[in-house]
Amino acid sequence: MNKSDIQFFFDFSSPYGYLASQKIDALAAKHGRSVDWRPMLLGVVFKQTGAVPLTEVPLKGTYSKRDFPRSARFHGIEFTMPPVFPVPAQAPSRVTLWAKQQDKAAAAHVAKALYRAFFVEGLDISKPDVAADVAGNAGFDRDAARAAIDDPAIKEALKREVDAAIAAGVFGSPFVIVDGEPFWGLDRFDQIDRWLAHGGF
Repeated sequence: MNKSDIQFFFDFSSPYGYLASQKIDALAAKHGRSVDWRPMLLGVVFKQTGAVPLTEVPLKGTYSKRDFPRSARFHGIEFTMPPVFPVPAQAPSRVTLWAKQQDKAAAAHVAKALYRAFFVEGLDISKPDVAADVAGNAGFDRDAARAAIDDPAIKEALKREVDAAIAAGVFGSPFVIVDGEPFWGLDRFDQIDRWLAHGGF
């Protein structure tokens, strides 16, 4: 991992994480940076923070369900609220880590495919067979991806990623760390842009 990599932490059940996933690579490329795609599990983080999924919070939940599609329209990103939401993110996260072990760029490719399957096509990517099918349709070895979901080594790798995220102070999705500086949320991308341009402010 290069020090100059932008650390992009995300949960596959996060609508704002999905929207950010469609913008992070272009933002990084604008400043000559690459992105380290790092899947994590908000469910584990919430046990640390005492939080619950946004859609389940009184008043905020109603607002968020309006804001998700509005934010997508604002950014020109296709979005459909999945029929089953939220879902556990272990299966797609393990597929992403498996792909990342082969090639760092592959992680972004399969993650975007999985995100699209969930937030555009409405597929339940928490199901191992569905996640593997999405990977297969994205050009990966479908059977190998399915095996990776049950691979103890991949399971352990995801646990380490979640522990590392918490140790780095990550508490939400998307969460971006630029040269040690943390930014939470898609609405901080303008700040990230300026930070990258000026080396801080």
